[in-house]
Amino acid sequence: MTGTFLSASQKEALEATAAALATRGKGITACDESAGTIGKRFEAVGIDNTEENRRQYRQMLFTAPGSEDYLCGAILDPETLYQKSDDGTMFPQLLKNRGIVPGVKPHLKVYILPGTGGDTVMQGLDSLAVRCKEYYNAGARFAKWRSPIEIDVSAGRPTDLAIKANMSDLARYALICQSEGLMPIVEPDVVLTGTHTLEEAGEFVYKIVLYQIH
Repeated sequence: MTGTFLSASQKEALEATAAALATRGKGITACDESAGTIGKRFEAVGIDNTEENRRQYRQMLFTAPGSEDYLCGAILDPETLYQKSDDGTMFPQLLKNRGIVPGVKPHLKVYILPGTGGDTVMQGLDSLAVRCKEYYNAGARFAKWRSPIEIDVSAGRPTDLAIKANMSDLARYALICQSEGLMPIVEPDVVLTGTHTLEEAGEFVYKIVLYQIH
């Protein structure tokens, strides 16, 4: 797929976002923890996991003095995408005002593939086009879809089925994002934990890359 389905203006907008996210000397921060994940971190320091506390926490990050000197993009949880700062500014606009491109985490929950011994895929493709349109209208300009892949050599994982399924999902995600104006970041996340060797990890990464380019 070469993007021939996109107009010249659509391509230009996606390329501009990609260029902004590749700004030399700056990085992308991930503020996309789900309510459940961030709740565990709040609990560890005695903070109640409420929507307001999550809003205030993200506001503290987005308004930190000088953050725009080091950040070119911020990946948001969908909840955060629709929240406002104390002065009523929507968070995506607040980030844009500081020269930081707002993005979003569009995938849903992990699903275990039956018969694979524990391999997983991410859910969310079926409703992705509708949600991407909403995210774009809310101010997001890029997205990041993470497909975690665990290595367990003794159990024969990841299976070829899991690798193929995840790479196909990532390709479909990228295509849908582009069609709705979001620049896609593709993340096949090979999980570091396990008893495998560096060489074995390299073999699986090579196989994953081959599936991506084919």
